[in-house]
Amino acid sequence: MSDSTSGDLSDAIARQLPYLRRFGRALTGSQSAGDGYAAATLEAILADRSVIDESAEPKEALFRVFHAIWSSSGAKVAEPGDSEGPLAARAQEQLKALAPAARVAVLLGSLEAFDTAAVARIMRIPEDEAEGLIAAGWAEMDRQLAARVLIIEDEPVIAMDLESIVETLGHSVAAVSDTRERAVEAAMAEKPNLVLADIQLADGSSGIDAVNEILAAFEAPVIFITAYPERLLTGERPEPAYLITKPFKEEQVRAAIGQALFFGSVVDDV
Repeated sequence: MSDSTSGDLSDAIARQLPYLRRFGRALTGSQSAGDGYAAATLEAILADRSVIDESAEPKEALFRVFHAIWSSSGAKVAEPGDSEGPLAARAQEQLKALAPAARVAVLLGSLEAFDTAAVARIMRIPEDEAEGLIAAGWAEMDRQLAARVLIIEDEPVIAMDLESIVETLGHSVAAVSDTRERAVEAAMAEKPNLVLADIQLADGSSGIDAVNEILAAFEAPVIFITAYPERLLTGERPEPAYLITKPFKEEQVRAAIGQALFFGSVVDDV
């Protein structure tokens, strides 16, 4: 095997690693658990390169190894001690109601934008079974209680799209804010059950700072929606469990909202 070929694989994996870590955190409900599975995936590939199908699309091949490791470990989610607060404890009770395979299928199809055929290959199941799991996962998430949502977004068209998606899912929009100051004021007044936040706002202020200030006052799940995911997926500090990259698809937002409300977990300070 040439050094060039080895380098090509390493480069391909490096490009997909932020998305693998995002998936792991959303799947397990814990940054530490998700990153642990991502690290185990890389270790498995380093120990035996044959575990990854180099003829497949790199992202799909990497996720296939991740899924094999997660499944063989018992498809674990975060333990009650992994995150603090009443939302995390409630999340563990809620997780008992959702089949792990359905959660995987929905996340792969919506958050990571794999088509049904790719989902089936990653999970090593028939395509019709993957389709059924996705449908079952959506049905379970649609049964979640309606939430009041704060949208922190400075681009009017995107804000309108998010409002439409939120309301179509049966939730209500508590407020739409385009600066840190307005977002914090709205959060304090409305006490939303969920926050959708961009990270770069109209006046040059930071959605990250707004979220940290909000979470210092009360707990709520947060989904970051940004054109700059690399600013959050650095591996150098606590990161959000739920992150959507612009331009986004409605299915991605729907999946992230369902997962965030299902897990009920808050992001760590970012």
